[in-house]
Amino acid sequence: MSEQPDLSVLVPEWIDWAETARLLGLSVSRVRTMIREHELAAAVPVPGAGQKVPADFVQDGLVVKGLPGLLTVLHDGGYDDREAIAWIFTDHDLPGRPIDALRENRGSEVKRRAQSMAF
Repeated sequence: MSEQPDLSVLVPEWIDWAETARLLGLSVSRVRTMIREHELAAAVPVPGAGQKVPADFVQDGLVVKGLPGLLTVLHDGGYDDREAIAWIFTDHDLPGRPIDALRENRGSEVKRRAQSMAF
């Protein structure tokens, strides 16, 4: 992807690493590790802001089911965190956005689509 997507428009709510850690019941350093290992993704939503995590990536005190595997597929396909977040929050006729499918436990179709893009 060449042009940078406007994540502030695509992602309705962002949380900082400390809030992510609080919601997951983890330390900030563990959240940092999860981002580095693609179990979570973070980006700077607007210039001048620090890195944040999309709030929709956390559900009921856990990382949304299927998100780490999807992030791995997208990263293996050459996406960086910013591009992966944009893809997850863009409507691809699934129906709906991939994040909605993940949150509704319909992640297998999302992962299949991501895998087909990577090849």
